[in-house]
Amino acid sequence: MKRFSAFRLFGRFFPGYKRYYGIAVAATVCNIILMFLAPQIVRFTVDGVIGQDPAALPGVVQFLAGVSPVRALLASAGMIVLLIILAGMFSYISRIHIGKGTEGVIRSLRDTLFAHVQKLPFRWHTKTLTGDIIQRCTSDVEVLHSFLSTQLVDVIRTLALIITATVLMFSMNVPLALFAFGFIPIVVAYSAIFYGRIASKFHTADVAEGALMVRVQENLTGVRVVKAFGREQFELEKFHEKNNAFAKAWIDMGYLLGIYWGLGDIVTGLQTMGVVVIGTYLTVTGQMTLGALIAFISYSQILTWPVRNLGRTLSEMSQSSVSATRLQEILDAEPEEEPADAKRPDMAKDICFDHVRFSYQDTEVLHDLNFTIPQGSVFGILGGTGSGKSTITYLLTRLYDLEPGCGTITIGGVDIADIDRRYLRQQVGLVLQEPFLFSKTIAENIAIAKGNADLREIRRVTKVADVDENIMGFAKGYDTIVGERGVTLSGGQKQRVAIARTLLIDAPILIFDDSLSAVDMETDAKIQKALRDNTGGATVILISHRVSTLMHADQILVLDDGRQAELGNHKTLIEQGGIYSRVYKLQSETEEGGQANGTL
Repeated sequence: MKRFSAFRLFGRFFPGYKRYYGIAVAATVCNIILMFLAPQIVRFTVDGVIGQDPAALPGVVQFLAGVSPVRALLASAGMIVLLIILAGMFSYISRIHIGKGTEGVIRSLRDTLFAHVQKLPFRWHTKTLTGDIIQRCTSDVEVLHSFLSTQLVDVIRTLALIITATVLMFSMNVPLALFAFGFIPIVVAYSAIFYGRIASKFHTADVAEGALMVRVQENLTGVRVVKAFGREQFELEKFHEKNNAFAKAWIDMGYLLGIYWGLGDIVTGLQTMGVVVIGTYLTVTGQMTLGALIAFISYSQILTWPVRNLGRTLSEMSQSSVSATRLQEILDAEPEEEPADAKRPDMAKDICFDHVRFSYQDTEVLHDLNFTIPQGSVFGILGGTGSGKSTITYLLTRLYDLEPGCGTITIGGVDIADIDRRYLRQQVGLVLQEPFLFSKTIAENIAIAKGNADLREIRRVTKVADVDENIMGFAKGYDTIVGERGVTLSGGQKQRVAIARTLLIDAPILIFDDSLSAVDMETDAKIQKALRDNTGGATVILISHRVSTLMHADQILVLDDGRQAELGNHKTLIEQGGIYSRVYKLQSETEEGGQANGTL
């Protein structure tokens, strides 16, 4: 029921395009009627010209041909040609409108899927594999495209063929028609049996394809790590494992389809042989004319493939139902929604964390945080790996929301849960440790933050981020194309370009989440000074494992396993002799010894 209910998603997109399918169905019916008229003309021609029975000829043929057999034959041939031309025209009209309707529906589906994914919460993205999302939005959409462009109209065409053939074949000979149609329930029955089994096999194959896509996506995304650690063979073996599982799923389906089509050949072969044998007997005994037998065999042949195709269509519909279900699962995911009265307050205010607790799944990562970040101040956060530093930024930008009873985060006294998410994120400039750059020019990557930014504005912020000189050193300067995921630039250059991009929006709140980790100490200090001199009255939150990056902050929060261990300025924390003081001494000794910077 879940699979069939998933087809409700078609009803969401059909209204704007149903006229195309209506025209296609009408043209298909006209095509079938014309196609079935041709054997009747052959029947009358054989009985009336070869059988010398002028009464058997249609009145219009007799009128056109008179009593001459040759003229009657030519008139019949002319009518058949006319019917073929008209049938071809209706087939053309049907295909054109099916194409228009299908492409319109699929285009709307793709647009809706992409737009919906944009609205889904960050938590959903962390639980869903990127490769699986891509596979659903490509392969599964293509399966539905095939269903709409071919299978849907084929079902209607087959039903129209059966109805028309029933009327004509029973009008010619009831016993022979009963025999011929006796095979249809058999085909439909075993098709229905295979329908469910093929659906299960296709679901397995679809999941296997998703796993294969995930493996490819992860390999390409992490190509630097793969190359750096010489993991090519390991990745190749993992790919082979997923690829073999995918191939096996389709081989298993191939066996099932082989049995299905083999049985179909046997059933339809028996039906054709039976019609010929019984029809010949009826003709020889005078119970049926030769023309009627020829027409009957023609109808039987016309009907054989569509009936078999109905079974194939039913089996392929099982694939479509699986794909529709997988797409519906994305569309059913709850998007981020804002109440109509969502607030858009002045964000240049104090930020207050009041008894904030937060958990991932069942693991609590933040424990009762209480601190205030005064507007316009520089606030530092220091903590070990997994201590909850980045989680604070996720909460402040509402990538995650606090559960009821887990404290509040306010800006200027307004609970951020009441602030419009989009507005909030526009007012908070966030630079991550691993910034993402698009495959565009450096100028375009920076200007993304502000669409109408000119080169003068761009260079202003790149100078603050201390990357202008590096960019101008490239042969094409700001027109240099950044490779996929920023591979053209070094880690430090990418971070500084991301800092410049964030500074361009002049946000009242700026968060730097370990975004200077890839630059040297001298450049770090240089950027810090430039930020203090150029961020105006913005509230700056610095997250870093380097004490040297945080030591000039107005306040420094020290986290220990998600708990608020210390809070104060550099001097106060040094005097306390706690975690901050120990880390400072350790890093100072390391720097003096000429070793690599220590990490927390």
